[in-house]
Amino acid sequence: MAKPNAVYAQSGGVTSVINASAYGCIKAAMAADFIGDVLAGLDGINGVLEENLIDLSRENPADLEALRHTPAGAFGSCRKKLKDMEKDRAQFERILQVCEAHNIGYFFYDGGNDSMDTVDKLSRFARQEGSPLQVVGIPKTIDNDLPITDNSLGFASAAKYNTVSMMEGSLDVSSMFRDSTKVFILETMGRHAGWLAASTGLGRRTDQDGPHLILLPEVAFEKQNFLARVEETVGQLGYCAITVSEGTMDTRGKFLTESETTDSFGHAQLGGAGQYISELIKKDLGLKTHSAVLDYCQRSGRHVSSAVDVEQAMACGARAVALAAEGHSGVMVTIVRESSSPYRWSLGFTDAGNIANKEKKMPREFISGDGFHITDKFREYCLPLIQGEDYPPYENGLPAYRRLKKNLRPVKLPPLGAGSGAGKQS
Repeated sequence: MAKPNAVYAQSGGVTSVINASAYGCIKAAMAADFIGDVLAGLDGINGVLEENLIDLSRENPADLEALRHTPAGAFGSCRKKLKDMEKDRAQFERILQVCEAHNIGYFFYDGGNDSMDTVDKLSRFARQEGSPLQVVGIPKTIDNDLPITDNSLGFASAAKYNTVSMMEGSLDVSSMFRDSTKVFILETMGRHAGWLAASTGLGRRTDQDGPHLILLPEVAFEKQNFLARVEETVGQLGYCAITVSEGTMDTRGKFLTESETTDSFGHAQLGGAGQYISELIKKDLGLKTHSAVLDYCQRSGRHVSSAVDVEQAMACGARAVALAAEGHSGVMVTIVRESSSPYRWSLGFTDAGNIANKEKKMPREFISGDGFHITDKFREYCLPLIQGEDYPPYENGLPAYRRLKKNLRPVKLPPLGAGSGAGKQS
């Protein structure tokens, strides 16, 4: 009897090291004596639903090796969330039909909070239906808001990128403030947790260095208190550098900027917090400001990734395969901190249901008493994660990133919604 095949897929916002996780997982799966062929879902769970399965045996081996240092999602990611197992039963059935048709016994899903909801639901549905499919999750999100795991893959590299950006932006404004910009505002990602914004505080070594103020989702934004601190800082230094998280909220618990649209996970579309703060300072204090949004750059900036992050990403990918070998399903790999100084870590796992749709916010002990900066405890937590450089190879002065061919396996089932019993995609 043929060995069961494996499929790997990516979900949610990408990172600079998600492909390093893919590399670790795929290399381990290809070497495993209990796995047959190794496939990948095109555009996450969509690729499984639509039977768009990438045949990794048809990829150039050098391109697969390059996954280790190439950012973003090499196989395509998604923001598709599987809904209730009974109300949306057709989609779960479709996944099992595709897996059965292609002899897939192992599904490795690389994502964050919502993606672990898929791992949890799909594994439970498979057990309920008597399917041998095993589903294992790999922890990914630059927001660093997954509970239980010490840190989330991609966070450390984004934190390093953001910290360097603030250090350089702060030096810029300190050079030009006499006749130009007085306040520099840097906006970071972070929907409900301020880990990324807080990380920029690592670069502040003297009172002159930015960020002088950090606005976090965990601390309610009080306009007058904030403006007083900006005015005080400019009075002392001549300039002020501020980091603001996109998820910063006012005292009513409302985002500073929230559009009426949502993504397919149901989250409010954010963005513009930096511009909001910029306009507020100009209007109320009459100071010249400049705001910058790191946006996609912070999550795909592989040229400044943390070596620790890369190492952990590959290790977690390989560990997912080991968990499958041990018979686990419906679980996610976790990173366990053994010691901060010296930094030591190991890998564990937890039920995906402990992660699904849950968020880990920054503890109060990581935030300064006035709510505008970080503490030494946060530094102790975060500094070990950003250590080391793992530069990609360069060609002609630029990173030698590669793209995969993404050759698909021949389909074996009717198209989704064409008599397969799966219905149409929502």
